[in-house]
Amino acid sequence: MGKSITKLVIAVVVIALGAYTALFGFNIQIAGWHISYPSALDEENGIRQGLDLVGGSVITYEAQTETAEDSDMESVKNVLRKRLDALGYSEATVTRQGEKKVRVEIPAIQNPEEAVQTLGQTAKLTFRDFEGNIVLEGTDVKSATAAFGQTTENGPSQHYVQLHLADSGTDKFYQATQIASAQPEGSNFIAIMLDEEVISQPSVSTPINQSTCIISGGFQDASETRELATLINSGNLPFSIEDVELRSVGPTLGEHALETSLMAAGIGIILVLLFMLFVYRLPGLMADIALVCYIAIVAFIMSWLRINLSLPGMAGIILSVGMTVDANVIIFARMKEELCLGKTIRASVEAGFNRAFVAILDGNVTTLIAAVVLYYFGTGPIQGFAITLAIGTVVSMFTTIVVTKFLLRQIVNLKVHNLSLYGVKRGNDHA
Repeated sequence: MGKSITKLVIAVVVIALGAYTALFGFNIQIAGWHISYPSALDEENGIRQGLDLVGGSVITYEAQTETAEDSDMESVKNVLRKRLDALGYSEATVTRQGEKKVRVEIPAIQNPEEAVQTLGQTAKLTFRDFEGNIVLEGTDVKSATAAFGQTTENGPSQHYVQLHLADSGTDKFYQATQIASAQPEGSNFIAIMLDEEVISQPSVSTPINQSTCIISGGFQDASETRELATLINSGNLPFSIEDVELRSVGPTLGEHALETSLMAAGIGIILVLLFMLFVYRLPGLMADIALVCYIAIVAFIMSWLRINLSLPGMAGIILSVGMTVDANVIIFARMKEELCLGKTIRASVEAGFNRAFVAILDGNVTTLIAAVVLYYFGTGPIQGFAITLAIGTVVSMFTTIVVTKFLLRQIVNLKVHNLSLYGVKRGNDHA
């Protein structure tokens, strides 16, 4: 019994300290060592906030050409979107405006000129050998197209990308492939780079002396070849883009949107905690402690990964809180059924978790699948919602199956036999 009390107290203290640290941070000095951790709400080092909560910068780019094809403007959008995602601004938005303009909204960067520097200018496409020497540039490539079919006479059909070279690129490419094909394995490649980032690194087996060539192997589906073709085409745009409008904007939901949103979420969580305590008594109290642990872990992850948090992202977290509570309700309902059948408290606790596990697992797995689909096919705020939903779902599973179960087992070991403390009205108590 003594060990169970010790374990229970240690667990509660660790969870309480973790929650305090995640929400408010700490800054201490011990024997000359300076140890600090930023608050999750810290504007500079904590959780990033989306445009709708803290405002940011709006940049409008315009294609410097008389006419712009839709495919070219889509390439511009894709490049800008890729850069924003790489910089961690998943909540930023990129939208078309008219025929030749693209509007970019970036949260948290209040200086529009800083936003332009962060985002950069027109994409630069280069082809480089194993030593990093540039052998082709974007102007040497006419276009790239995604295709499916046989790449050799008797070979199997597969996804591939076909490059169409300009006259200036054909000779350059022939010389480059001559050199690359003569290199040992591991160095016989030509890297395709966009903004100094490798987007493909095909190996070269023979010199290519023609205006078309094929990149094949390693593509799982058509979406991968389309993405590569789009990125190559984006570095070969027939025009440049120029920022024609820069301005900063305030929070679209109001100056105090974050405070009011957090207050609403806090009130909702407190009501949930009280409900669990009132209906399920002692198990509800353990579930409340596990929910505090959930909040601490999510805050740590969001702050550590610097994930942008917008209102849709907060919705994902609140939804996963509801899933955590729902899982506990299923478990405790099973427990009460077992207790009403006359089983012991220990057996009822184990049965509650064991019998509810499959239902909880199914619900969380389907939610994770939905989050993955939303992230893969969505952009901007939709991806932000998917990220927080996925994080919350995984943490919810952990706190429900591991933390709540651990705490309840310690209560059982303390031999608390009063069934009214488990939300069951019975005249006889069971050990």
